[in-house]
Amino acid sequence: MTAVAASLQSFFTDRLARQRRASPHTIAAYRDTLRMLLTFTAARCGKTVSGLDIADLDAVAVSAFLDHLQAERGNSIRTRNARLAAIHSLFGYLALHHPEHADSISRVLAIPAKRTDHTIVTFLDQHEALALLTAPDLDSWTGQRDHAWIQLALQTGLRASELTGLTHADLHLGTGAHVACHGKGRKDRITPMTVQTVATLRTWTGENPGPGPLFPTNRGTPMSSDALQQRLTVHARTAQACCPSLHGKKITPHVLRHSCAMNLLHAGVDITVIALWLGHESTATTQIYLQADLALKQQALDRTTPPATPAGRYRPPDQLLAFLEAL
Repeated sequence: MTAVAASLQSFFTDRLARQRRASPHTIAAYRDTLRMLLTFTAARCGKTVSGLDIADLDAVAVSAFLDHLQAERGNSIRTRNARLAAIHSLFGYLALHHPEHADSISRVLAIPAKRTDHTIVTFLDQHEALALLTAPDLDSWTGQRDHAWIQLALQTGLRASELTGLTHADLHLGTGAHVACHGKGRKDRITPMTVQTVATLRTWTGENPGPGPLFPTNRGTPMSSDALQQRLTVHARTAQACCPSLHGKKITPHVLRHSCAMNLLHAGVDITVIALWLGHESTATTQIYLQADLALKQQALDRTTPPATPAGRYRPPDQLLAFLEAL
């Protein structure tokens, strides 16, 4: 067994699982990244994966792998940076146990993350959200289920993983109705529900009592994130017939989360409360909704007074300068 094989196994069992108590999602993400890196490097070096050594995983090989992710696999810069973070974590562990490869490891750790563009978040206005809510066929079992989880997502802003992980035990429909979820970063939170959402979920759970997943598949297993996206795409296509503004919008479960945040912001809810509502680690994450809120910017503009200066036009003092200005 090479140093890479032995260290990789202890990295997952000792560092991630025992010392850091990493979540299953983190372990799965690191596993997929390192599996792709080892497979790519083995093919590049003409070796088997189990035959790779630390010297084979140098900065040149890792940089080539990162380029491969973007150029051939079509990964975004954010995905590329997430893969690099997993690689950095492994090499930080290797630096402690293999000082003889310190030079090679330090070069890998020096590979920087790429800067990304900060785009404006996509969200649904009230008319678009209503069109999406009315798209599922309520005469079918899947339509009732989809209507229930879409309404819950729009009102509570739960992540896709939080929606698929809900069970009947997480739902409290009595006085002080709320839904409890185990969110990102092992943070538990509870989110209150409106009267309309409670009525919808009471109807759904009355016809589909627990225990088990709150939103199951036809086989009774929890829906996957891919299943949520597939069903959402179907209903978004249906909703376009009565809401033309949905054309060209890519509707994802995270767009429903953004829509919840923007709805709270338009209602005058403080940004710190929205951060708590969504389960954000910091209010800095929630600032993206302030940037996307054109109505808030328009209100700020309406409160300002334009300077009382007459409109004018620059005129060059000389014909030659005018010619040069026109080039």
